[in-house]
Amino acid sequence: MRIIILSDYFDDRGGAVGVARATAFGLKALGYEVSVITTIQDKAKAARRNENGVDVYQIYSDYNLFWRAYRSLYNPQTVGVVRKILGELKPDVVHAHNIHTHLSYYALKLAKKASAKVFLTAHDVMIFHYGKLTEFIDRDDLSCPENFGYKITVWQQIKRAGKTYNPMRNIIIRYYLKYVDKIFAVSAALKKALGDNEIKNTEVVHNGIEIDYWRPENSIADNFKSRFGLGDRLAVFFGSRLGADGQELIISAIKIVAGKIPQAVLLLAGKNNGNMKKMTDLADKSGVGKNVINCGWLSGQDLKAAFLASNVVILPSPYFDSFPLLNLEAMACKKPVVATCFGGSRESVVDSETGFIVNPFDTETLADRIVDLLENPEKAKIFGEAGYARVKAEFGLNRMIDNYLIWY
Repeated sequence: MRIIILSDYFDDRGGAVGVARATAFGLKALGYEVSVITTIQDKAKAARRNENGVDVYQIYSDYNLFWRAYRSLYNPQTVGVVRKILGELKPDVVHAHNIHTHLSYYALKLAKKASAKVFLTAHDVMIFHYGKLTEFIDRDDLSCPENFGYKITVWQQIKRAGKTYNPMRNIIIRYYLKYVDKIFAVSAALKKALGDNEIKNTEVVHNGIEIDYWRPENSIADNFKSRFGLGDRLAVFFGSRLGADGQELIISAIKIVAGKIPQAVLLLAGKNNGNMKKMTDLADKSGVGKNVINCGWLSGQDLKAAFLASNVVILPSPYFDSFPLLNLEAMACKKPVVATCFGGSRESVVDSETGFIVNPFDTETLADRIVDLLENPEKAKIFGEAGYARVKAEFGLNRMIDNYLIWY
């Protein structure tokens, strides 16, 4: 079987890109003929390369993202090259991941015209919305609801997109989705959100990870602690991109935690950009600067080391977070996870068994859950072991690929 993976990016940025990479290399390991079509923003690097036996076709694409609502439908920089590669390779299956920036949804039509079975994994809500989905959240309700209505109105889209709004965007996306044999939603929550916004023909296939890669190693944890001067401090790991509201929620919670456990420290992981500086500045302003450490961008073994060096991992996203890989990776490292009630986290994190599910706008409860796990290491260990057993049984890479192969 000849399989082509479509993904706007194919590097170490994790998330949906990490899933695309794991899928490509996992299928290759099973003996399938696998190629990847992706993009590169450096014209000099636009070429075919080989990575771990997989041919990776890098197409040049770079434009002002102000126009993404248009270029995501048809990108003249990429569609011609995609058509040529598909014609040459004649795939049996084309499996698209995130293509809403460079490869464009038109690639789905090209794939079907190449006589391939076509599949699309929806990792987020970009098929029907502009950016993070927050409109369904009632900030005054600090409970942890399980059922939501995710329908987005035209006016909400206009409000979110502003001058970038394209009135034909969603109509054209749904037209191109007719060329897809099946849309894989990475969580039941995302399947519900897609359905509420007129996107059907979906099947839930949870993301999976290579469990053994995350096997605990004391040496790299000790090296990480030494590198960042942690010593015996109790570490809470957080790695995500948040807007101003989310930053305030996290820092507010950590301020409460630090008031009860002065030696607690928040480890921040992310690119050292303006967003990260705002968060560390906010920590300084809130009087907890000494309790926050900026670890910079972490991936691969560095990310694993950060998990292992931490006592608790938190991902209290104040928006719809479809099915974060970070939850699975932390659980594979036997760490308890405190995760958001918005999105698909509760499909991996079992409340009061492998961690806690919280409403991120309830910063007092978020802080209490963190304190509980820091003050009760035996409970944290039990949660971590239960999380490891769960991720091993339910969210391994091979299981995800097997679920794909059923449809291929």
